Amino acid sequence: MRIWSWRMWQTYLAVMGGGAVGVGARMFLSGWITGRYGHDFPWGTMVVNIAGCFLIGLLAGFSGPGSAVPPILRQVLAIGVLGGFTTYSSFSLQTISLVANGQVLFAVANAVATLVFCLLGTWAGLALGGGVLDVSHVSP
Repeated sequence: MRIWSWRMWQTYLAVMGGGAVGVGARMFLSGWITGRYGHDFPWGTMVVNIAGCFLIGLLAGFSGPGSAVPPILRQVLAIGVLGGFTTYSSFSLQTISLVANGQVLFAVANAVATLVFCLLGTWAGLALGGGVLDVSHVSP
């Protein structure tokens, strides 16, 4: 059995293309929000993370077992687009930077708000996608 088949390469390339789309969307949205609300608090990153959590919940709810969503599309959207879109590494660095700059209250607010609203966003997406009661199938 060949591990690196042409089908696997197609999947990898499609997911990477989705990642490029997600990164572009993250850069645009985060930059727009930061430009509008300033750099004092990482609003752009937090909004991107909340939106990404909502969207992955929505996708998981709509694309569970028995759905018409092909597995390759689910992979491109969940792993590629949304993987490139969400920014937990940026979130971590910005939160630590807030602490290092003496803005401990902002750091705690960022961490708590991101956790709470990302979990709520994922739940809301699952609820709208019809998967909130059965999440046993959920994985990117």
